[in-house]
Amino acid sequence: MRYLHTMVRVRDLDASLRFYCEGLGLREVRRQDNEQGRFTLVFLAAPDSPDAELELTWNWGSDEDYGSARNFGHLAFRVDDIYAKCAHLQAMGVTINRPPRDGHMAFVRSPDLVSIELLQAGDPLPPAEPWASMPNTGSW
Repeated sequence: MRYLHTMVRVRDLDASLRFYCEGLGLREVRRQDNEQGRFTLVFLAAPDSPDAELELTWNWGSDEDYGSARNFGHLAFRVDDIYAKCAHLQAMGVTINRPPRDGHMAFVRSPDLVSIELLQAGDPLPPAEPWASMPNTGSW
């Protein structure tokens, strides 16, 4: 058996690609537009994990409510510098729901409210401001 991908439905493909690619650093692997089914599939992968893909599914013109995505759980990514990644996402306008106060773990949400866990590679970084005193925001 081989793991292939996780699929997430998205409301705004451009906003989602900005979040996952520009924000998190994933890269588009391939794309499929289906005119008859009126949907686009975009497969993304992290540079260090090319075989574990994230499939973004955009249903053209759909106004379906995908809910808060709490029933899904979360996606997790290991990052080289959790403080730099959170600062980058915050500069893009992303809310840091659970700041990396411990230098090890943070949570953010995608434009479609999918929880994303960020984990520091290796040992936790020493506590640093503004993260050490930043409160949680919302839910993740």
